[in-house]
Amino acid sequence: MPTGVVLRDPRAQLFAAAERVLLRDGPEALTSRSVTAEAGVAKGVLHRCFADMEEFLTELVRDRAANISWLGETLAIRAEAEPVVSLVCDGLTEIFQPATLALIGLVAVRSRVRERLQTGSSLPPVLAEAVAALSGCLAAEQNVGRLRHDAEPGALAFALVGTGHLLFAGELGGLPDRSAVEEVVEGLLVGALPGAPEI
Repeated sequence: MPTGVVLRDPRAQLFAAAERVLLRDGPEALTSRSVTAEAGVAKGVLHRCFADMEEFLTELVRDRAANISWLGETLAIRAEAEPVVSLVCDGLTEIFQPATLALIGLVAVRSRVRERLQTGSSLPPVLAEAVAALSGCLAAEQNVGRLRHDAEPGALAFALVGTGHLLFAGELGGLPDRSAVEEVVEGLLVGALPGAPEI
């Protein structure tokens, strides 16, 4: 990198480069050299911002998990503004972007990163935030009467995220289309929507 060039946000630049390497070449290809080369910066830039590669990857996952938490807040704000099934489909589609799926895979194969991310939750990072995001969205829908009073937002969110992860990470050669996502969401929410038979 030429001397004297100032990076406005080196963390963001490095995170974006890491996601590109991860999507293109897989988690095994993530090294400080591959990330800085992809970002077009000197190798020392990464080590000035992070103690080591594991810390860098841990902070990358935390950053993307925080984005999912923010998504949950925006979904809750949109409660009552559009059909429940449509809102949840939007949430799942936004959560399970290819980069997010790749990060889930990264956490699965990088044991030191996984250890640093331990939070006491039974769910791995990213998926835990996804469940919390959808749970908050469904609780907001319940508060305005668009889910039955006896529905359990947390349990529904857990089922939606688990099923959604399998659907989006499936081996069909690509991401599912909207109709497939809607079918899954409708199937999981049908008993929780107003008008459903009493349990």
